[in-house]
Amino acid sequence: MRDPIIDMFLRAGLIDEEQSERALDYRKNEGVNAYEALVKLEFITEDDLVEFLAREKGLPTVSLEEVDVDPDAVRLIPPQKATQFMCIPYSRVDSTLHVAMADPTDWNAMEDLKFMTGLRVDVSIAKPSEIKKALDQFYDTGIAVDQVLEGFEDGDFEAIGGDISELDVTDMAKAAEEAPVIKLVNFILRDAIQKKASDIHIEAYEKSLRVRLRIDGSLYEVMKPPMKLKNAIVSRCKIMARLDIAERRLPQDGRIKLKLGKGKDMDFRVSVLPTLFGEKVVMRLLDKSNLQLDMTKLGFEERALFHFKEAIHKPFGMVLVTGPTGSGKTTTLYSALSELNSPDVNVSTAEDPVEFNLHGINQVQVHEEVGLTFAAALRSFLRQDPDIIMVGEIRDFETAEIGVKAALTGHLVLSTLHTNDAPQTINRLLNMGVEPFLVASAVNCIVAQRLARRICPSCKVEVDPPPEALRDLGVKMEEIGTFPVYEGRGCAQCSHTGFKGRVALYEVMPIVDEIKELILAGASALEIKREAIRLGMDTLRMAGVNKLKEGVTTINEVARVTMAD
Repeated sequence: MRDPIIDMFLRAGLIDEEQSERALDYRKNEGVNAYEALVKLEFITEDDLVEFLAREKGLPTVSLEEVDVDPDAVRLIPPQKATQFMCIPYSRVDSTLHVAMADPTDWNAMEDLKFMTGLRVDVSIAKPSEIKKALDQFYDTGIAVDQVLEGFEDGDFEAIGGDISELDVTDMAKAAEEAPVIKLVNFILRDAIQKKASDIHIEAYEKSLRVRLRIDGSLYEVMKPPMKLKNAIVSRCKIMARLDIAERRLPQDGRIKLKLGKGKDMDFRVSVLPTLFGEKVVMRLLDKSNLQLDMTKLGFEERALFHFKEAIHKPFGMVLVTGPTGSGKTTTLYSALSELNSPDVNVSTAEDPVEFNLHGINQVQVHEEVGLTFAAALRSFLRQDPDIIMVGEIRDFETAEIGVKAALTGHLVLSTLHTNDAPQTINRLLNMGVEPFLVASAVNCIVAQRLARRICPSCKVEVDPPPEALRDLGVKMEEIGTFPVYEGRGCAQCSHTGFKGRVALYEVMPIVDEIKELILAGASALEIKREAIRLGMDTLRMAGVNKLKEGVTTINEVARVTMAD
């Protein structure tokens, strides 16, 4: 597959056919852009690159070493976007933002910058090395590993390498206990807690190692530790999670418990997965102090909250919460259990894994490898005199059938499924093999949900989006211009992302008589959705538009997490 940038230099005679093929291979293998490939292979110099692009695109050049970069201009573009687009804003004059870019052919980047800043973007071409230096200088683009490891020489520790079969467990444990490695892993954990991340990803590739944090639903690269520390870092994480450091061929799961002082604990759910170039470690942060159990603060619209509360307070039946992984389903179920939990009811849950310990609730950790599946736990619950049962996930016909029958015999059953919206959940149960009459009789309510990022209150500003952007989102023509639209400009409080925290979008579909008739008649998910909307259901997109009107989130965020109706 050809590359248009490399072909452009080939046509101009600056490289030959053989060099273009080598540059193409280098770009694919190293994961760099075409410009970096040509410069790294020394087929062209940075000066030649800037001069050629300026002549070809008719754009001015700028030397970032000779201009005074305005910090106020820098703050207009988040560091993640500046790094992604390899650009640096260096001056603002009235409504024009002057930006230095390494790739002036990236029109999508320029359009994104215009939309993000609400300003006219004037582009100049700069050397990639100068832009990288400016990014490091003006943005906190990552954690300086050298600072974490300063004071330690290479001789202070020996990283483990070589073939898996040659690794000695004693050496692995020794390397994991070296001071620099302990210091680095502790720094990663502490940084994730301070930035309120939900997950830590430690990933090994052929020639690099990186650490990413998931903050408010988006992943950000924060560190590139030295490759020689790869195995030692993974071994350290395994030791902390009490996993087998000698087992490198199979996935493992564990847990780390940290004491943070002042009586506060933080749990990390650890998952280790063997990949092509080493083991990948993902740690999910489980902070009970941040668990929101007040369902009035989760993001429900008033009507949706009424239907959800009505469903969970019925004496029996099934309430299902659907959505992709990481959409907040567990938090919604925990908030429902928190409201229902009282001394006069017996509540049992089967979870994989148990994320938070809830007082007064009997929680069971599923262990499929020893036969303790969701279905097995559910059967056992029915012999334990239950009132309310929560099943972490309905994955198969057996679990679905037992859950439905429990709901029909006087128990309230709460559970989750992986479907795109509430109406599709009906078809998912039918496809599992549950009879339509059982679904219609047992299910009280289905909730679909997504998490959208909240606009940072510290840098929230009103913007004037094009009417077609609102129309594409589903806003009625007569409503356009009747409410303000906001975005976050990016500030120190939100790490220059423009977002701080998340809000849930809910689609609540009570199974009323009209919906039951459609289920029994074998109606499609689309027919059920149309009828539910007619009866007053707000879809996920409608819920997102409501949050946009309230000034809670942005146009792009609603479009990102919801599908058009």
